[in-house]
Amino acid sequence: MRTCFSQLFHRILGVLPPFAAVRIHYLVHHGRLPNFAHPQRFTEKVLRRKLIDRDPRLPILADKIAAKAFVAERIGAQYVTPTLWSGERLPPRGERGWPLPYVLKANNGSGANVYVRRVEDADWDAIEARCATWRAHSHADWAAEWAYAAISPKLLVEPFIGDGVRLPLDYKLFVFGGVVRYVEVDTDREIGHKRTFFDRDWNRQPFSLGYPIDDRTIGRPQSLETMIAAAEQLGADFPFVRADFYDIDGAARFGEMTFYPDAGIGRFAPDEYDFALGALWP
Repeated sequence: MRTCFSQLFHRILGVLPPFAAVRIHYLVHHGRLPNFAHPQRFTEKVLRRKLIDRDPRLPILADKIAAKAFVAERIGAQYVTPTLWSGERLPPRGERGWPLPYVLKANNGSGANVYVRRVEDADWDAIEARCATWRAHSHADWAAEWAYAAISPKLLVEPFIGDGVRLPLDYKLFVFGGVVRYVEVDTDREIGHKRTFFDRDWNRQPFSLGYPIDDRTIGRPQSLETMIAAAEQLGADFPFVRADFYDIDGAARFGEMTFYPDAGIGRFAPDEYDFALGALWP
């Protein structure tokens, strides 16, 4: 029932003018209207970027395929996960013999992934239906995220990095004015998603964003300093960007660049940190 309501709500947002859709979306999730005239909160600044920032670099860097060339040039090809295949539509089934395990992704959104760890995971009827949904709808439809609307929809296949079974920890570095201020660590992403924040010196922070904090000990990744240096190079030209990395056997591996974290609807707890992070965004 909740999923059906969510789908209906997103369809309604998709037919509204962007300014109205963004205001209603924010109101439903935050219980208040955003302040566009003088945004102070981090979430309000995400919304402002969605509505007015038309930097032509954003669609390139938000594109999971196109971003790889930028990353390789800016910080080095060793950070980039190789692409096994890419195209507008899946090839014939007889040509899908990619080495296991692998990940099938959409290039123009977030969370559009299929993890194929074993032969039996390749349920192509279901996967093809999901790919058709990805192609028909994007974040730009209901979240007014302009950068995704400017990306030509494609699919890509990458090796499943890590141990081939569990998703690796996701380190999301919040870069303000070219300086990493916080690192968000996402754990249990497939079941019981949690988020925990640290500062750049790996001191645990007392706030959450959208998901509960993981109370377990989360060790400092071996490649943290490398991640920070790489994220600051990638984010040097932007007032804010979130640069995502993995730590694979002690080496930093690039994930993606995100300009609209949680579409601006994720709620900080305590609420004061919405203002605290907003103040860091020049």
